[in-house]
Amino acid sequence: MPSHPAKPCTAINFTEKLSLFSEQWQPKVIAELNDMQFKIVRIEGDFLWHDHPDTDEAFIVLDGELRIDFRDGWITVRPGEMAVVPKGVEHKPFAEKEVRMLLIEPRGTLNTGQAGGERTAQNDVWI
Repeated sequence: MPSHPAKPCTAINFTEKLSLFSEQWQPKVIAELNDMQFKIVRIEGDFLWHDHPDTDEAFIVLDGELRIDFRDGWITVRPGEMAVVPKGVEHKPFAEKEVRMLLIEPRGTLNTGQAGGERTAQNDVWI
């Protein structure tokens, strides 16, 4: 069961939600759809190589320019664009300047996948 109180259907404003926090690399849950969570996050700089062996991961850029590195290349995702990283594919997000984005992934998915470590964010933090 979700860790948030049941709410009536309301519109969720990404800009408003993003204004409620400034820390980076700490995804915040803003909604759930069945077992999938919608998380907003601010990132800047380089992350770590990781994968998610059991799930795909969707990145939707709201503001800024995201580069997702792969072992054999990279892609750039700009505002209004999205990318889906297939399960098991090792990747490393990077943002030269701050990027604000929406992530879609199953409840319980760690931001660092199996890599773990000090960059692992607390899960199920609602905003």
